[in-house]
Amino acid sequence: MEKAVIVGISDLAVAKAPAVVATYALGSCVGICIFDSVARVGGLSHILLPKRNNNDNFMKFADSAIPLLVQKLEQSGAHRLRMKAKIAGGAQMFNVGKMDSALGNIGQRNVESVKAALQSEKIRIYAEDTGKDFGRSVFFNVETGVMQIKTAFNKIYDI
Repeated sequence: MEKAVIVGISDLAVAKAPAVVATYALGSCVGICIFDSVARVGGLSHILLPKRNNNDNFMKFADSAIPLLVQKLEQSGAHRLRMKAKIAGGAQMFNVGKMDSALGNIGQRNVESVKAALQSEKIRIYAEDTGKDFGRSVFFNVETGVMQIKTAFNKIYDI
């Protein structure tokens, strides 16, 4: 495996093939991988929350991080019409009494916000592994477009 470009929480990165872009410990957070297989460029965003409500870090929120990631991909030679997305994460990591509480459904709200932001950018989701109740790490191969997921239980699979 090519040396990985690591993306932390509330961060994003863009890389050219044959790079692998990785992020760890997606619980209720969502990892968004967007790539253009013709330009051989891709990126990954690790969002923490659904919607930006102040002047905080743009990369922390789905509604501001995804447009920023798309902009950076375009600056690196990708074309929006060829961009494809894969997403993972959005788990229910907190055992709280009311699922409709802000904490109880943050993973679900993150996934919904990611999907809305991608739809707004006119980028189609080709694969997803979201929800459930366990954490994931993501390794995205920019050259092949394969998103490899490693669960908290050491199960490894590709989407």
